[in-house]
Amino acid sequence: MKEQQTPKYMQLKQQILSWIVTAQFKPHDKLPSENEIGKQFEMSRQTVRQALGDLEQEGWLYRAQGKGTFVSDQSVTERRGSSHGMTIGMITTHISDYIFPTIVRGVESSLRAVGARLLLASTDNEKDKEKDSLDSMLREPLTGLIIEPTKSAEGNPNFNYFLALDAMKIPYVMLNERYSDVDAPCLRVDDELGGYRAAEHLIKLGHRRIAGFFKTDDFQGVHRMRGFLRANREHGLAVPTDYLLRYSTEEKQSKPAGALFSLLQRGPERRPTAMICYNDELAVRMLDVVRQFGLAVPEDLSIVGFDDANLATATEVKLTTVAHPKTDMGADAVELLLGMVEKQQRCHAQDKVYDPQLVIRESTQQLNH
Repeated sequence: MKEQQTPKYMQLKQQILSWIVTAQFKPHDKLPSENEIGKQFEMSRQTVRQALGDLEQEGWLYRAQGKGTFVSDQSVTERRGSSHGMTIGMITTHISDYIFPTIVRGVESSLRAVGARLLLASTDNEKDKEKDSLDSMLREPLTGLIIEPTKSAEGNPNFNYFLALDAMKIPYVMLNERYSDVDAPCLRVDDELGGYRAAEHLIKLGHRRIAGFFKTDDFQGVHRMRGFLRANREHGLAVPTDYLLRYSTEEKQSKPAGALFSLLQRGPERRPTAMICYNDELAVRMLDVVRQFGLAVPEDLSIVGFDDANLATATEVKLTTVAHPKTDMGADAVELLLGMVEKQQRCHAQDKVYDPQLVIRESTQQLNH
């Protein structure tokens, strides 16, 4: 079946909107004339007029008689201050799995209490989808935005959209981590300290051969790994290169399990006696590999996860893990953001850093020499 093409005027609308939302044209900037736009995109004047007319009706543009077409000031128009109350956008890497539903619930209940509307989007941890999410959010009458960066350790190709948020005076806060080039308040766990406490716990139980599996395309994983290495170093322990596995989101289904499989094929004197996983999701997946070798947790191998997700207590072995403040983080993000909206400022709001608490359960025990 032949795919229907988007009408030309709609294509042009999208193009002009992208100029606005990425701040290429700022509030009260004059757009090129109808003739100039028509020439640039090889479209008729009628098509250009239709696109501009739609955008004017939707409040994105205004015309000044005899002067031309200008960009509206989105920060002061009724688009953001209507009787419908506030609209808060939220972009996370995932929505429906792992710890994310709990974070979203924390945001949702806090916004409901003040009569604000929540717009949700998910990036599936893909940069292109983050771009699409930011683009669509900026077309909404946003009061503020809560955003969890996608693969924060791999740079910020969507930096223009953050400039656009600034240009449109839309305050935003970041969850779990921030991009290094973005100046916005962030709510995050002290992940390095969490990684340190997880490793120290195992070292105090007598473990000396501890493997670490960390996803390092986000800063959470980088910092957890750094804490793990620091604890080993401070206790005079060298981590062999094959005891430390770094992997990306795309590799999470197979690479860590493959690495553990190789380690467990060794004799008892050469394989790890404990391991730390980037999160509980990975720790639970690793339990399957351990079972394949007929080994038991914690008798043969102690395991520590991260985040204290529901998964941590869903298996027959209840996981020792580092807690994540999930619900509190969602509620605190709303409080911080609404404070910024009220004061009409974006910076000067303080980061909120949570102390990582170790939750000790059944998956770790004293090493029996």
